[in-house]
Amino acid sequence: MTRRALWLAAGWGGVVTVIWLSLTPHPPEPLNFDGVDKLEHLTAYGCLMLWFCVVYCGRARLIAGLLLVTLGIVLEILQGWGGVRYFEYADMVANSTGVLLGVWLASAPLAKRMNQLSAALSAGIPNRE
Repeated sequence: MTRRALWLAAGWGGVVTVIWLSLTPHPPEPLNFDGVDKLEHLTAYGCLMLWFCVVYCGRARLIAGLLLVTLGIVLEILQGWGGVRYFEYADMVANSTGVLLGVWLASAPLAKRMNQLSAALSAGIPNRE
């Protein structure tokens, strides 16, 4: 498995986790204070976008960002239809802001560090890109 494939698998695993956490009736709540859910949305989508910015560039990065924003909107709609969770525009804003934050962080020196981390973690794994 290539380094890129490992990064993609981990990123899509993160997407599946966000979907599950968004649609399960009683998600885990490690923190409990006013507004924490918006911070969780921002952090989750920011981390996902940052992760995908390491794997994708150019047009593919733009598509990944648009897909994550769309995912955040669709999940909020599904929460409203489910009757157990709540539809909130503020969650959509937090999700989208997280995506923008991820793109911004990827353009910063942090992106170089993440690429170095990827190389260090995959040492010994043949790179067949």
